[in-house]
Amino acid sequence: MNASKALLASALGAVVAMGALSATPAVAAEKEKCFGIAQAGKNDCASATGSHSCAGQATKDKDPGDWKYVAKGSCEKMGGKLAK
Repeated sequence: MNASKALLASALGAVVAMGALSATPAVAAEKEKCFGIAQAGKNDCASATGSHSCAGQATKDKDPGDWKYVAKGSCEKMGGKLAK
């Protein structure tokens, strides 16, 4: 691949990456952390109680320290809480 094609490919890759990153905040704004609804192994991030530090490590269903992202306004309807 010659230098101009490599430069063009690199620039195109950067544009695609920037588009993906700019979409993320809008999606996050439409979601909220909902505690106490995650099933074992299906939590979205670390436990609020410090029992684990990563997504997918919940050991029991509906642990009040584990959370999942849900559509804004739906957490309490699902039986969860917005704050730990």
